[in-house]
Amino acid sequence: MKKVLPYIPVVLSLVILGAHFMRYGNLVGVFLFLALTALLFVRQAWVARLMQVVLVLGAFEWVRTLYELVQVRAAHGQPFVRMTLILAAVAAVTFCSALLFQLPVLKRIYRLDRSD
Repeated sequence: MKKVLPYIPVVLSLVILGAHFMRYGNLVGVFLFLALTALLFVRQAWVARLMQVVLVLGAFEWVRTLYELVQVRAAHGQPFVRMTLILAAVAAVTFCSALLFQLPVLKRIYRLDRSD
């Protein structure tokens, strides 16, 4: 069970990023995030580093999206505080998911101790 728990936020972050791209009709992005989720089964150091880069970039994508949506809602006089809190939390979880690859259990699984 200890080996499975760190994957939950990582997979959740990747799936939600895929759904984000699906909402905008970007099927390439959807398939990319599905492939990245499957890539988690490859126990190589480069996979862990790739996931970290993708998740950090994903967090930046959430912040960018948040900024754009707040601008639109504010311009139309619509409420935006709740949306801001939700998307900020999603961005934070996505960013923290990248940090999970620094846990000893995932470092051992992806052989990061030997390659660092």
